[in-house]
Amino acid sequence: MQFQHVQLKNGLTVIGEINPSAQSAAVGFFVRTGSRDESPSISGVSHFLEHMLFKGTQDLSSVEVNEAFDRLGAKFNAFTSEENTVYYAAVLPEYFSAAVELWCRLMRPALRTDDFNVEKKVILEEIAMYKDLPDFQVIDQARQLHFGSHPCANSVLGTEETIGNLTAEQMRDYFSRRYAPNNLVAACCGRFDFDQTCRLIERLCSAWEPMEAGRNLSYFGGTGLQKRQTKAGLTCEHICLMSPSVSMQDPRRFVASLLSVIIGDSSGSRFFWALVDPAVADTAVMHCEAMDGVGILSSYIRCPAENRQKALQIVRNIFDELKQNGVSQNELTAAKNKVLSAITLEAERPMGRLVSLGFNWIYLKSYRPVSEDVQAVKSVTVDQINQFIRDYPLDKFTQVSIGPEDS
Repeated sequence: MQFQHVQLKNGLTVIGEINPSAQSAAVGFFVRTGSRDESPSISGVSHFLEHMLFKGTQDLSSVEVNEAFDRLGAKFNAFTSEENTVYYAAVLPEYFSAAVELWCRLMRPALRTDDFNVEKKVILEEIAMYKDLPDFQVIDQARQLHFGSHPCANSVLGTEETIGNLTAEQMRDYFSRRYAPNNLVAACCGRFDFDQTCRLIERLCSAWEPMEAGRNLSYFGGTGLQKRQTKAGLTCEHICLMSPSVSMQDPRRFVASLLSVIIGDSSGSRFFWALVDPAVADTAVMHCEAMDGVGILSSYIRCPAENRQKALQIVRNIFDELKQNGVSQNELTAAKNKVLSAITLEAERPMGRLVSLGFNWIYLKSYRPVSEDVQAVKSVTVDQINQFIRDYPLDKFTQVSIGPEDS
């Protein structure tokens, strides 16, 4: 495995992890922009823009874009989060250069007004669809309540009002500022020629003009507020708890990740044995989200409406017990094995490595081979986790629940 990187004169960074024995290759354009980089009046534009890239360029229609990916046999898609918009494709090695060239061209989309007006309807339908998903809604609302006035409270989808009022000109302005080459990383993994790929990207992207693309990186520990919303037709209670944690730049993110597995893995965790196994809840999980300058531990619990108070009391008891007695060595060992298995299995495919490779460069400006992550997980101790629990109290959470009216 070999790592190389190059930065073009306009600031576009190309990174590559070359694996000559791989049977495939993957490429991704990582744009350091998401909902936290939006102003209230253009809320949802990052996600909308992700859709618009597939509408084509001045020389390619949306049909031709799909036909081109199909000819390559590519596994391709994109996603938008609070912090990043990522476009990717995995192909056989002989089609890698063609996939890179296609993405380079798509990264300068036409953003035609006619396409914008059609896609706006799709986005509004998507917002409506997610309103019918209480598991999505409770997490989205918990994030908004937890982060308050911090930009990480911004919704990825936006609202009917902001999307309805958004103009194509506003989108083009946002694109010109946030899709600047100095705010992009082109990441490549698997079996491919790095020098040849760099020459291709430089030929297609060197004319792109750099722009200022800063971001508010202030830390925020959360509001600690609580609210409950009722919704007709529901039979279950959907609960989301968020408490502060460390950022992606903090080495303790591995400690936080292992703690979240101990508490809320989908099997064998404290949540599982106290909530799921005795049928108090059918789902009870915790995830660690280490972000740019800030972080959260996020728990999601779904239970029969009549079990709402019981489930919440059990969660409080778990947090109190951890505060008093900490975690055990057996729990930590089991959590490490789960995380190490996940890291290793993911790394066996170029497409699996692509996201870690790209995000490490986006957040840390550094290359982390799999072995470094493995060693970081292995080195976490019980004392470090127990100190983390003292530094970031689990019981200082923001709480949102959505359930039926009569519970």
